[in-house]
Order: sequence, then structure tokens, then C-alpha cells
Amino acid sequence: MLERKQLKGRTQVTFVLPAHIPDGPVSVVGDFNHWNPAAHPLQVRGDGMRAATVVLPAHSGHSFRYLAAGDHWFDDDQADGHDGTNSRVNT
Repeated sequence: MLERKQLKGRTQVTFVLPAHIPDGPVSVVGDFNHWNPAAHPLQVRGDGMRAATVVLPAHSGHSFRYLAAGDHWFDDDQADGHDGTNSRVNT
């Protein structure tokens, strides 16, 4: 799930998943962090979900995927779209 907050000239995007699905650590990786799994690991929130937040330029589109333990890559079913292998988020 994607949450957005509009800022001046930018958009704060929060990538949200259930706390234990899938099990183990999960990171959001994409063109906004040079596909670096260490850049944005999801952290557990108080509402039983886990999330990572990035700030992106407004009116832009970005490719991303999630990377879980065991080299398990997966997409976001609620993303703005897909470009073949990646999920897409539009700001």
C-alpha cells in the first residue's frame, strides 16, 4: 500500500506492508535509491504495519519493488501501475 503526503514541490511516499507478511526483513528498492536494499528497510509501526518513507519530486514517476529475506522480490498489488517487472508510483 502507498501513502502520500504533498509537500512544497515534493511528495512524501510511504510504502506500507503488514508487519509479518512476508516474514523477515523487507526493503523497498527502486530507481529513487539506486536499487540499494540497505537504503530503505521497512520498520514496524505501532498500527501493526511496517513502512519506509521517501521524499520524491512532485509530478514524477518511479519504478520500485520490495526485497524480502531469501532474495525474494515482489511487487505492490496496489501500486499506481506496473512496467513489466516493476511496480510504479506516481507523485
